[in-house]
Amino acid sequence: MTASLGQLPVDDIRDPLPPQWRCYMSPQGRRYYVNTTNNETTWERPSSTPGTPKMSLRHKNSLPAGTAIYLSPSELSISSTSSSFVINCVTFPSLACMPEQQLLKPNEWSYCDYFWTDKKDPQGNGCITGFEVLLQKQLKGKQMQKEMAEFIRERIKIEEEYAKNLSKLSQIPLASQEEGTLGEAWAQLKKSLADEAEVHLKFSSKLQSEVEKPFLTFRENFKKDMKRFDHHIADLRKQLVGRYAAVEKARKALADRQKELELKTQQLEIKLSNKIEEDIKKARRKSTQAGDDLMRCVDLYNQSQSKWFEEMVTTSLELERLELERVEMIRQHLCQYTTLRHETDMFNQSTMEPVDQLLQCVDPAKDRELWVRENKTGEIRPVDIEI
Repeated sequence: MTASLGQLPVDDIRDPLPPQWRCYMSPQGRRYYVNTTNNETTWERPSSTPGTPKMSLRHKNSLPAGTAIYLSPSELSISSTSSSFVINCVTFPSLACMPEQQLLKPNEWSYCDYFWTDKKDPQGNGCITGFEVLLQKQLKGKQMQKEMAEFIRERIKIEEEYAKNLSKLSQIPLASQEEGTLGEAWAQLKKSLADEAEVHLKFSSKLQSEVEKPFLTFRENFKKDMKRFDHHIADLRKQLVGRYAAVEKARKALADRQKELELKTQQLEIKLSNKIEEDIKKARRKSTQAGDDLMRCVDLYNQSQSKWFEEMVTTSLELERLELERVEMIRQHLCQYTTLRHETDMFNQSTMEPVDQLLQCVDPAKDRELWVRENKTGEIRPVDIEI
């Protein structure tokens, strides 16, 4: 069930909340308040007057009337009455009697507003909780970050291998006997390969220290946070399931005791008997005790649901913060990758500038002059024989 944005009641408009506070509904349809600055939660309406005490969300609330049955984990259990319905041991107000819930973070599509109910598992016959959907999103993000780190690692290997091959090529004595201005340009071109190899080697080193390593470090810390959140919320949900089962058991026990009392009362109407009167007294005591047990179980269930609800709000906001941090961290380091890549291109261009300059100075006529001066064998040309 998804909460929808609604207008505040008239009395709330006349007496608005402090700027940092927002009001919305608990699963039982009860108003509670959240401080959007520090995520503080309270049942009591915040006052603009400083020093006004606030009641924690852990304060017990009443379980709405109605009976629901929790089925096996492979089934999505839904039962409803005019005032409430239960989905897998979590109680929600019915749409018919529920005032519109105000979103905690309107227009932000925040995690804390949209993951309260369970959903069928698309990969199986069971169902998964809303929190598990959030965890799957986070774990997918962790996997994507791992794959990005692997991608950068492959890029580093390519750069290292490329630098190694360039350095090796620069030392091969091919065309080393070329002379003149062309020979100078050729020698500079070979030297530029060694310079370029050094540039790519530095690029690979910076990729390792400034991109790959931060990816891996952040991922390890991210993994620890996920494990902590997973176990914490799962334990609270298990406790809620157990206490809801206790409520149903106590509810059944009360119904049995009331039925027994009704039967004894009918017997007394048919036939007066001291023994039957004594049995009725015992049945009443048992019925009263069963009612007390049910109230105790309901109170424990409400405490568990309030605790789970409070932790869901806090933890989902924390997961949202972590996801924002993950995306921003990746964005920053990919920007660093592009910066290093541009620097590499710039340095590579600088290694080619001397080559370009020498190539512009290549002068075949001058080369011919220099070569002839150095290698000439004589200037006197042959003539015809005279007789």
